[in-house]
Amino acid sequence: MSAVYFHCSDEQHVLLDRNGAAMDLAEARVHAERLVRSYVMTPSAEDWRNWVLHVTDDLGDELFELPFTAVLGELH
Repeated sequence: MSAVYFHCSDEQHVLLDRNGAAMDLAEARVHAERLVRSYVMTPSAEDWRNWVLHVTDDLGDELFELPFTAVLGELH
């Protein structure tokens, strides 16, 4: 298992995960969705629709990305 990092960004902001966590890719996918849900469920004035979660390995290579809209769903 290697270290996986979960960075979030939009056009104006970047939130860096400096600690990472040891997990495999399947665990990282589940954790990524939980992390996005925790951001959007926390009361704030932030509009999360343009945010993306970037999951990288310990070398900085992107493993996958998860747009927050994939978790938020479509607006009606």
